[in-house]
Amino acid sequence: MKKFSLWIGVLISCLVWSCKEEKKSSIEPKKTNLIIAELSKSELSDKIKGLLVGSAIGDAMGAPTEMWAREDIQKTYGWITGLDSMVREVSPEGIWKANLPAGGTTDDTRWKSLLVDYMVGENSLKLDAQSFSKHIIKDYEQYFDAIKPLKPEQTLALESVNLKVLWLQEWYKVSLSYQSNNLRDYHKALGKFYGGEMVCAGLLYSPAIGLMFPGQPEEAYKQAFELSIFDLGLAKDISSLSAAMTAAAMTASGDQNQVLNVLREVDPEGYFSSRLVGRSSYRVLELARSIVLEAKDSSTIANTTSDGSVIPEDSILRAYKLLDQKQQDMPFHAAEIHLQVLTAMLFSDFKFTETLVFLTNYGRDNDTTAAIAGAILGAFHGYENLPKDMREKVIAVNKTHLDIDLEKMSDKHFQNIQSLYIWPD
Repeated sequence: MKKFSLWIGVLISCLVWSCKEEKKSSIEPKKTNLIIAELSKSELSDKIKGLLVGSAIGDAMGAPTEMWAREDIQKTYGWITGLDSMVREVSPEGIWKANLPAGGTTDDTRWKSLLVDYMVGENSLKLDAQSFSKHIIKDYEQYFDAIKPLKPEQTLALESVNLKVLWLQEWYKVSLSYQSNNLRDYHKALGKFYGGEMVCAGLLYSPAIGLMFPGQPEEAYKQAFELSIFDLGLAKDISSLSAAMTAAAMTASGDQNQVLNVLREVDPEGYFSSRLVGRSSYRVLELARSIVLEAKDSSTIANTTSDGSVIPEDSILRAYKLLDQKQQDMPFHAAEIHLQVLTAMLFSDFKFTETLVFLTNYGRDNDTTAAIAGAILGAFHGYENLPKDMREKVIAVNKTHLDIDLEKMSDKHFQNIQSLYIWPD
């Protein structure tokens, strides 16, 4: 009897230990082998920082003239070649503080910050639309709660909080309906998201998803597609491709084709097989290539005037006119953004600064186009190869004036990825 009791005790102890281990393993992140062995930890860290800071540089270059007409940009700033201060109104999607110094950013950088916080909190290679929408709801409600203790006469504080609330308001509506798991409500909310236009919603954050999957563009596409719950139709494919391009850029080793081939080779949702339509996003690449070829037929060298201002080469102006013919009703239409980004990258031969100069001076939604291109090329070239003066200024201004610590954000993301992968010896 004593022996029987002893064995029962041992069995119970084993079961308890087994349950504890099972619970522990369910909490700890499941690691997987990192297939792309050519990226060392230091190289990965450089690529992550390159994407986040590169995107912020693009955002900061376009921020002073966001949504401006090209003619107005030329009158006020001439030919833009770097960062400049912002003399413009505050807005929920734009800058939150008036008269920001050169290097300040807009919602494009705020979205990268929000996404990194979400991904670090998830600590998983499998992202989930339910948890993402819940994260957005949480942020929105925190902003809204900040209004409650304020008094009517605290106008400046109210204006500041209102900017934050209105920034996420449209996203909050869709997130709530998604959380309710009611297809009818979600369909209705999504159909009214920013007027039902095919806006570049996912493109604001999706490029950073690629950082989770270096050299694995198809997996990056799948995870970005999962989180593209604010996108309509073609925009879902374009947002997901932006993540796939950054994933490919991280291990491309200077080979542009490894990035561009993603647009043809990565199609887990089967857009190429769409009946009577095919893949519209790929036709955008073909159009970008034709614009660059036609524009460079009229190539001349850029000049400077006696006062030092730059006169752009004729080929850039020709490319602008060809892009003008393809403008959509909304400057932040996903397909228009996609075309401008690809055209600028191809025209500038994947050079970082030249690509951002092209996009910033073109106008339209130039902070978003430059932020997307800056993200892809930042991952392609790495942080250490970005312009030193611009990268340092953007880091300093965002930290001091906007409470966005790009270096800390990069480090958090790097530590998160380290916990999810096993590096080969």
